[in-house]
Amino acid sequence: METKNESFEVKLERAKVILEQLSNPELSLEEGMKRYQEGILVLKEASAMIEEAKLTYAKLQEKEEKA
Repeated sequence: METKNESFEVKLERAKVILEQLSNPELSLEEGMKRYQEGILVLKEASAMIEEAKLTYAKLQEKEEKA
């Protein structure tokens, strides 16, 4: 499932939905593993977005301090 072009907020919402699905006791083991893997992917992408935002912020702060 392609998630690269989604916003951070969409990724968080998808992670919440996946968590709700994983909480369903009727979910099969196979389907649960698929959802778990999808959730890990979405959270890694969201985390990367946060790290990128931190770097951008740090660069902007550095430019501001030099000005």
